[in-house]
Amino acid sequence: MSAIEESSSNTQNMSTTETITTPTTKHHQIVIVGGGAAGITVAARLLKSNRNLDIVIIEPSEKHYYQPGWTLVGGGVAPMSDFVRDEKNVIPQGAKWIQTSVTKLDPDRNIVVTENGDQIEYDYLVVCPGIQIDWHLIKGLTEALGKNGVTSNYAQDSVPYTWETIKNFQGGNAIFTHPATPIKCGGAPQKVMYMADDTFKQNGVGVNTNVMFCTAVASIFPVPEYAAALDQIIARRGIAPKFQHNLKEIQADTKSAIFDVTTAAGVEEVSIHYDMIHVTPPMSPPDFIKHSPLAGAGGWVDVHKETLQHTRYPNVFSLGDASALPTSKTAAAARKQAPVLVQNLLSLIQSQSLAANYDGYTCCPLITGYNTTIMAEFAYGGKLAPSFPLDPTKERYSMYLAKVHVLPWLYWNRMLKGESFEADIFKPINQLVHR
Repeated sequence: MSAIEESSSNTQNMSTTETITTPTTKHHQIVIVGGGAAGITVAARLLKSNRNLDIVIIEPSEKHYYQPGWTLVGGGVAPMSDFVRDEKNVIPQGAKWIQTSVTKLDPDRNIVVTENGDQIEYDYLVVCPGIQIDWHLIKGLTEALGKNGVTSNYAQDSVPYTWETIKNFQGGNAIFTHPATPIKCGGAPQKVMYMADDTFKQNGVGVNTNVMFCTAVASIFPVPEYAAALDQIIARRGIAPKFQHNLKEIQADTKSAIFDVTTAAGVEEVSIHYDMIHVTPPMSPPDFIKHSPLAGAGGWVDVHKETLQHTRYPNVFSLGDASALPTSKTAAAARKQAPVLVQNLLSLIQSQSLAANYDGYTCCPLITGYNTTIMAEFAYGGKLAPSFPLDPTKERYSMYLAKVHVLPWLYWNRMLKGESFEADIFKPINQLVHR
């Protein structure tokens, strides 16, 4: 498929010239699809192990965001500028960057096809392009987003509007939603809710406000121990949980949120008036993965949950949000997955057995107010996996400080540079744990 650029060379006779760019074919030893948290971390770790590896990262974005920080932007704690860098400045030295999008994966021929038709051959492939946000699946949302009280911390452009909406809220129904699909950072839909509730009460409008958490699932969190703690928090705050409420439409003209509600009698449609609504949209694997041979159930990259190697193509690995790994999709999960993937990929290159195993560890720092956070850490099967000798289900000021100050610094200065930082994270946080 050719890329054709047309330009007017003579405005009098409206003649045009065509420049045809012929697609190219290149070969690299290791191709990494995605230059987000997972892709950059894997590339950095690979190059720390062997500077002679031929690695290319395919990533279309000019900017790299620390997306866990967007909750803090939406809550008025920090500006967006704290959580963005130029992509070129996070690409590890020694890796090549191709700034384009992938449109097709052809693992039978070991080829990745980009949007302009270029074919990139590989010996080994790492797939980690992140998750696709399907705004269009909620009718009316795209048109309503970013004005008249409709916002989302999952849209870069509307994150600052979240804080504008919260701080200027005058009372009424404040709705926070959670969809039926897997999402990145599963706790984010309620983190912003707790910060909003604090602000409403501090501003004196809390007495005139009904805060509702409308979630398509049947509980507030998938791990029972953390769910029990969060149930107590929303009860204490007077927040109304509405389970099995799946948002399907925004009617901006009447400020109505339309839900499909699952009941014992079946699914019924319910309309709830909103004065503000924070929407967490449905998400899915990127289309080019769904339509590829790499896709498994649900369209996610089908990898072994411990080795991160593809179940049918042994020279393909995946981690992060696009993978089928049965754990929450967080940057912390990618941080633990990366060293396992790197060790196993290097073993494969050296014709050795794959010995590293991922236990499903993930972490969701659940901000429960402006000074408290539950550091929800768990592994496969919902097994609690705390990093500190403390009850992990308790709200703590120390964990709030870790979320706001420690974790962003470690992301930019350790994780993306391929460094292990368990020792680094223990030092500052252990000094805070009794606060």
